[in-house]
Parts: sequence; C-alpha cells; structure tokens
Amino acid sequence: MVGRENSDDAGVFLLTDEIALVQTVDFFTPIVNDPYDFGRIAVANALSDIYAMGAEPVTALNIVCFPTKTMDLAYLREILKGGLDKLHEAGALLLGGHSVEDREIKYGMAVTGIARPEEVKTNSSARPGDALVLTKPIGTGILATALKGGLIGEDDFTEAVEWMATLNKTAAEVMKKYRVSACTDVTGFGLIGHALEMATASRVKIEIQAGKVPLLPGAYDMASIGMVPAGTYANRDFCSSKVEISESVDPVLVDLLADAQTSGGLLVALDAADAAKMVEELRGLGLSLAAEIGTVLKSDEPQVIIAP
Repeated sequence: MVGRENSDDAGVFLLTDEIALVQTVDFFTPIVNDPYDFGRIAVANALSDIYAMGAEPVTALNIVCFPTKTMDLAYLREILKGGLDKLHEAGALLLGGHSVEDREIKYGMAVTGIARPEEVKTNSSARPGDALVLTKPIGTGILATALKGGLIGEDDFTEAVEWMATLNKTAAEVMKKYRVSACTDVTGFGLIGHALEMATASRVKIEIQAGKVPLLPGAYDMASIGMVPAGTYANRDFCSSKVEISESVDPVLVDLLADAQTSGGLLVALDAADAAKMVEELRGLGLSLAAEIGTVLKSDEPQVIIAP
C-alpha cells in the first residue's frame, strides 16, 4: 500500500482485506548522557513512525551496537531496560534482536504495527483548506548542542528529555477521532523538511505561522546565540529552493523550524473545523504544548511558506 515513493514514515503491506502490516526501523547514537533515558528516547522515536501511519505497534526487534570490550555492560543493560519499559508502555512485545561490537554506541528498534487498511494515514493526502496541528514542541537539536557546549546543564535539558521520551501514542489515538487527511512525524529533517515532504507528496502548498509553533523552554535563547547544529543548516539548504520565508519572520525562529528533532511530535493535517477541538483534547491529555500552526493551501507547485 505504501512504499518508498513519497518518503513516508513507514512501509505498509496489505496482509488481508482487514489487516495492513506497517513496518519501520530507526536507531541512532546517544543524544543524552543517561543510558536509561537514551533507551526510552530511542524506542519512542522508533515507535513514532508507526503512530504517524495511524497504526498500533505490536512487535519489535532490538538493534544494538556497543563496545563490549571497552565499556561496562551495566550501561547496555540500562539502555535496553529503558527501551523495553517504553515498548511495554506502548503495549508492544519484544521478540528479539541483533547486536554487534562497535566502538560507537547505537540503539533502536525495527517495529511492526497493524492497522485497518482504511485507517492508514500517509503524508500524501493533505487537502487545501486543512489546518495543521503539531503535537510536541521543537528545539531538541539546539538544546542538545547547547548541552554539549556547556551552555546549559542537565537540569535545563530535563524537559526536553521528557518530551523526547513521550510516546506519540496519545496523539495517534486522538487523531482517530477527527477528520484527519494526512500525518507525518517531525524528526531529522526538522519541521520545515517534513512539512515540505508532505507538501510534495500531497501536491499542495503549506503555510507555517512561525509565531504559533511551540518551542521547548530555552531553545529560542540558545538558537539566538548561535547554538545551531550543522544538521539545521543542512536542512535549510536542502529545502531552500521550495521554501519562501516572509521578511518579517524572526531569523532565529527559522533556525528553530529547521532544527533536526529527535522523537518529535506528529504534524497532522485535518479539517480546519476540527483543529481547535483536537488541540484542546491533546492538551487535556498531557500534550500541553500542542498547537495549531498553519494551513494547507492549493498550489500547482509544492512549497512551504514561513509566515510570521
């Protein structure tokens, strides 16, 4: 049903008339110092692709790279414990996995989910007139850079850690109650990059109102003093030919919109009449910074517009 054509979050295979199989894989190097938190975040990130497709995760396989000859295995145990706890929170089962000796730690999962075929969401069906809702704040890449640079401490990064470790399960469950036309999650290409993927796949124009995008506490301040990772600039360069930025938009906000996210929220295109109610419900269920951030517009050429 869904392959590689539109850069969707996961592949979808029609198993029967009533069951679609949804599959994805994701793993990366540590973004935090605490091994348990790293495990939680890595698995929340891997599961996110399943939720973005409107599916429920059912099974997973660990992917592990670890320097067993030079590092205490206690760290690995904590990583795996964090990942397993997060998987169980999602209601899915770990079936096994694979590990290799590596000088650099890497961890993640290959995840299988299921959905009814008619409930599968993609990034290719956003409709002109839809509103855009973002379920989590952005700024994790910039804050992680500031942490590595010693400009913030671990305590200043705590809220970002908890948002990264928050499953998109609640957002996906709420999404099913509304007239949602398209969905994707916001990860390595930043909000701008993933919005452009949606615009390209759906053949529409997407307008993002920069001032409405929720930010992690401290992210704006760190971006304003140059704590911007190289990946952010790469995202901006990659999207530049199809992104129009209003002259009145704060340049710092543009950097934040291009900031590569780890385990970000869902970007949901839905009937504009449902947007405010969906945001209210999301906030009531703990996603306190969920917000309506833009609009889908008719266009012959895919484009993202950054408005004030």
